[in-house]
Amino acid sequence: MAKQPMTMTIPIGPQHPALKEPENFTITVDGEIVVDVDARIGYVHRGIEKAFESRSYSQNVYLAERICGICSQSHTTCYVQAVEEILDLDVPPRGLYIRGIMNELNRIHSHILWLGVAGHEIGWDTLFHYTWRDREYAMDVIEEICGNRVNYANNIIGGVRHDVTKPQVPSMVERMEKIRDRMQHYLNLILKEQTILDRALGVGILETEIGKALCTTGPTARASDIHWDVRNTQPRTPYKESEGKHWETRTSDLCDVAGRVVVRILETIDATNCCIHWLNNLPPGDISIRAPRRVPPGKALSTFEAPRGEVVHYVVSNGTDKPERHKARAPTLGNIPGVIEILKGGKIADVPIALASIDPCFSCTDRIILSYPDGKKEEKPWAWFQQKSREERDRVKAWRR
Repeated sequence: MAKQPMTMTIPIGPQHPALKEPENFTITVDGEIVVDVDARIGYVHRGIEKAFESRSYSQNVYLAERICGICSQSHTTCYVQAVEEILDLDVPPRGLYIRGIMNELNRIHSHILWLGVAGHEIGWDTLFHYTWRDREYAMDVIEEICGNRVNYANNIIGGVRHDVTKPQVPSMVERMEKIRDRMQHYLNLILKEQTILDRALGVGILETEIGKALCTTGPTARASDIHWDVRNTQPRTPYKESEGKHWETRTSDLCDVAGRVVVRILETIDATNCCIHWLNNLPPGDISIRAPRRVPPGKALSTFEAPRGEVVHYVVSNGTDKPERHKARAPTLGNIPGVIEILKGGKIADVPIALASIDPCFSCTDRIILSYPDGKKEEKPWAWFQQKSREERDRVKAWRR
């Protein structure tokens, strides 16, 4: 008689050491093997898209970068591109180059952050400590350009706010070269370090055809040998001038966690090469042009390759100084169906690193919509969130008294 499977379910989240943000994954296991996964998103509701409708286009730049702290530059770039398309604005080349530099610095610090977290998830905290030390080089350059290290406040509609001066360039280039050397060292290290090979090779498999069918994006897709990068498919200045010379679409046919590690390291090396070239070849001229306060009626869909994958911003204008509608899609939302397949068939002990391998960001993924038993759905206005926040604050104050 065939042995009957003995399955049990294990909840991971919404509060769990393997999750840096609240989300819930219900794992069904047969012994040590994961046989099914159910994802429950929606624990971080901030109502950002509704908040866009009550703020001016300029104010929304600062709101856009708070969709995600790590990908803040990517979100503001994607948003201002949409508004500039409706306004038919041509950003000066110098402004576009500085945008590109900031976005690649964003990619560098995000990928290095992820590499350190990956080391922590597999119990190799030495890698965590060394990579985060090296990440400071990129953070220092970001701070030198715009004065901030997380939310940069550098993009504006029509260009950028802060210029890069000639005396700043040599030290910035030197720090990029240091990061490039360190990332090459890590690439050589992980290809022979048994700790990471044991925990990454053959773990978290996502086959190419499945990845395509589930519309995975970013390094997660490229590590499954899917040749898709918005910087390549929809090239903009300065990426289209540098493609093939200083960067390329990095892919891997490993289709596992090891492939995702390699792809991100190679992308980081490419990003340093781009920053070095662009810093040394900044075109002269203005960094921005003046944009009108009111935006004529229209709509635009903008995409950008963020560190985690393709960011999408959709803006609808009605002729006022505030958008009529705004929709943002973060790359993690596109990768959640993929991570369910990544976890299936693996061991329960590999769930933390397999889940972390997509570099999830749930705060920028979640949106709120109320669904009732009769099928009715209702989006809540910003005032509703404010009132609920005040009620919760009053409740906590009363409890503390």
